[in-house]
Amino acid sequence: MEIERKFWLEQFPEQLPLVRRQQVWQGYLYTDPSEVRIRRSREEDTGREQYRLCIKSSGEMVRHEIETELTREQFEELCLLLEPDKTLIHKDYRAYDIGDGLLLECSVVDGGAFSYAEVEFPSEEAANAWQPPAFLGRETTYERGFKMKRYWHDRTLSGAVQTGKG
Repeated sequence: MEIERKFWLEQFPEQLPLVRRQQVWQGYLYTDPSEVRIRRSREEDTGREQYRLCIKSSGEMVRHEIETELTREQFEELCLLLEPDKTLIHKDYRAYDIGDGLLLECSVVDGGAFSYAEVEFPSEEAANAWQPPAFLGRETTYERGFKMKRYWHDRTLSGAVQTGKG
């Protein structure tokens, strides 16, 4: 189960302790109503790469989520199933410690198309009780159009599918 709240983000909150920084590439094999996506991430510090398959139910703050690791070869094979006119979404991802065991996960999407932040919680009660810091922008948790799968569906970039090998 995934329980998270989402927000617009103007800039990375450099005043917070940085826990992790990654470059992330993701694409969607299916988007309606559930989503099936593939993701490649590379840790900035170590260069370690990880490949994942993620399935998420529809929903807003609470969604069912299943994730499994992939090999690089499996990831690249699945990239071949993506729509031919879609390139992988790129995210500059940073996670910050905000106390109480919570992380503020921030992403700048496709070089600045938009930026957002999300916080995952252990329960709905904790999510509803949490007061976001003032620097976060408008909350988008319940905005129907604010989903990465929607962005994937709506964006039209020409060129071949990229596997994020750079």
